[in-house]
Amino acid sequence: MRRSRTLAAPWLGLTLGAVALTGCTAPAEPPALPPAGVYEHDAAGESSTAEPIAPGGTAAAVTGPLTDAGWFCAQVRANADGRALWCRVGHRDATDAVAPQVAQFLLDRDDRLAWAWFPPPDTAPGDDDLVTAAAAPALSAIWPGAGDRIRQETDDFERDRAQRRDTTEVPRTAWQDARADYLLSAVDGLVVTARDTSVRRWPSGAEHYATTMSSAVDDLRAGGYDCAYPPQQSCNRVQSNGYFQVSLRGDQIVSAQFGIGSWIEAGRQLHPLSEEFPHGLTFLSEEVRRAVTDRIEDCRRSGTGFAGIVNGTVVIVDASQGPVDGADHVSYLDVQIGAPLAGT
Repeated sequence: MRRSRTLAAPWLGLTLGAVALTGCTAPAEPPALPPAGVYEHDAAGESSTAEPIAPGGTAAAVTGPLTDAGWFCAQVRANADGRALWCRVGHRDATDAVAPQVAQFLLDRDDRLAWAWFPPPDTAPGDDDLVTAAAAPALSAIWPGAGDRIRQETDDFERDRAQRRDTTEVPRTAWQDARADYLLSAVDGLVVTARDTSVRRWPSGAEHYATTMSSAVDDLRAGGYDCAYPPQQSCNRVQSNGYFQVSLRGDQIVSAQFGIGSWIEAGRQLHPLSEEFPHGLTFLSEEVRRAVTDRIEDCRRSGTGFAGIVNGTVVIVDASQGPVDGADHVSYLDVQIGAPLAGT
């Protein structure tokens, strides 16, 4: 089994320091993540059924360079005002650990890009090379020249940051062109806000695939998780080095992540999923629970990962392979179900 870890969840927004690098222009206050008020609305024709990116149009254009580079991308939710896209790739290090990197896009009802966020990978904050490698080709696909400007500004940002003596503040820089305002931060990566369009009510649904935390917490405790909800949104399972954490909108689960061990010997699974979840994955809606469970069990039996859509639900499984001896092997699975709300 893997030792317990403290995970940096991709939906946890981080406060930016209000400091400008020498020679760079920064706003008096950095924009909030997510922008103020975008989720303070009642349901507006919400759909939380994930869909593949349709060919043609802005969504396919901005995500195309990422999928060509091995990313998984999907439309994860929509409403009357816009559509939210979510892309993700896992970077493996020498120890076989996976550092997820994501990109988020928000399109308006007229298929125009209104907002985008390219945060750095979870375990490598400040890695602007990876941020630029994602943002530059994605935005160049719809805004010619945007990628060259991003690369130039990032180079200047890195050069200025290397010369800074004050390390108490988070370095950041900002610029704009005819299409958008850009904010680059050493902590939060690149945030892009279009200048000619906006979405007032951002899509916020999750009911297709998830239940509420209050309805699921007793079943998590029954499986050995140490949960104190509310307010705790992260639970640990000491006996298996497991974790369970969620992003929420109110009590509604928006995305869930958990880690489990899988020990397979001679084709027989010695650590069944039911040890952690004796009542099943009850944090998922009945509509998707069986299909998602079957997909995770397939990954456990084979010790392999997965990134895709299962019954309208985003499912990500990162399998870190243990020592292999013939048909016997041990894997640790990091599982994500659903995508967090844009900007969180």
